[in-house]
Amino acid sequence: MPAKRSAAKALRQTGWSAAKAPRQTGRSAAKALPRTGRSAARALPRTGRNARANDEPARLSHVDDTGKARMVDVGAKAVTLREAHATGEITMSPTALRLVRRGEVAKGDPLQTARLAGIMAAKQTASLIPLCHPLPLSHVSVELTPTRRGYRIDARVRTSAQTGVEMEALTAVSVAALTIYDMVKAVDKEMVIGGICLLEKKGGRSGHYRRTKQRA
Repeated sequence: MPAKRSAAKALRQTGWSAAKAPRQTGRSAAKALPRTGRSAARALPRTGRNARANDEPARLSHVDDTGKARMVDVGAKAVTLREAHATGEITMSPTALRLVRRGEVAKGDPLQTARLAGIMAAKQTASLIPLCHPLPLSHVSVELTPTRRGYRIDARVRTSAQTGVEMEALTAVSVAALTIYDMVKAVDKEMVIGGICLLEKKGGRSGHYRRTKQRA
């Protein structure tokens, strides 16, 4: 009889231990399982643009393998709608600003002249910037907005082509600002042109870009 009781007791202890063992898996087992979802994604090797940025040296598209400047071949690219918006500013003395706003500049209206100069410059970008492609522009606008110390210049350019119009927009802003300088320099030779940058571009392989903050 004592032997039977000992055997029964051993069986009960074995059952209790076996029942207790599965409960110990639960959270501990989940921790031991392979990571999935976001955790797994974090553990995977980086791909796409981030991988290229970290694993490959940056390359300039206008420079070949020998370091010589080249014009990029865009023949294989699709013709898509391209747009760009650039901006800049010109600041001047209170005396010069007063003459501009009163329409008393000796050479004429610098604002309308600058607007037309910017439009013409956008159409001539390929003649000014050596490696730019000549593009059939479908729209160019140049707007000048008064500021406390001068004018803000905004240029918007559009085309359907195989490459973008960022350079056309930047050229339009630059030449418009230079035109104002030329027409007002007799009164103020200390005018400052600055802040010229690309604000937004659409279309093309790189997609949509929008500037979010100014660099220091």
